[in-house]
Amino acid sequence: MAWQLEEGLSYLARRDARMAAAIEELGGIYRTGGEPVFTGLLQAIVGQQISLRAADTVWKRLTETLGEVTPERVAAASEAELQACGMSFRKAAYLREAAQAVTSGALQLSALETADDETVIRQLTALRGVGRWTAEMLLIFSLERPDVMSYDDFGLRRGLCRLYHHREMNRARFERYRRRFHPYGTAASLVLWEIAGGRAERACALPLRGAGSTDSKGGDA
Repeated sequence: MAWQLEEGLSYLARRDARMAAAIEELGGIYRTGGEPVFTGLLQAIVGQQISLRAADTVWKRLTETLGEVTPERVAAASEAELQACGMSFRKAAYLREAAQAVTSGALQLSALETADDETVIRQLTALRGVGRWTAEMLLIFSLERPDVMSYDDFGLRRGLCRLYHHREMNRARFERYRRRFHPYGTAASLVLWEIAGGRAERACALPLRGAGSTDSKGGDA
């Protein structure tokens, strides 16, 4: 594990009083991840714009069809074979192109392990069907990077609005929170996703101390 979640949560609690209250109320954060980058990449493409249940069904069929989802097997499959697993022809094309990028060496997965975050994002978004948000989720859940907060993630913006009593979360305000939670933005993301889902209600109900203040130990951003 590249970084320790408990260390990140402890840092956030010291840095920000409202975050500390949320972390205490949650009682712990369950962290998933660590799946291979190629697996995470294909699962992200498969899951675009469909429900989790539908994505799980497609992935199960894909696994049954290929036996093992590897770059070589995906690249060797036809788009029709992939589409028969329940995905669109466009997604099938994206999967094959991603696999071909790996097998040809155009995308070197091992190099992503040591590349900086922006380089990883740049290389992944060069693939069709992969946007910045998808690349950032791979940074969190596959490459386990410690400092990732995605402005494109609605859940994170919603969590920030709930915890800090904002009606909206524009990019400038989001960036101030990102700087506040650095270098443990990923830990903050995990907490905020829980808050976006309706948890930590007591922490969200706490009054702001000095509305409009930039005091990171409890004030607004």
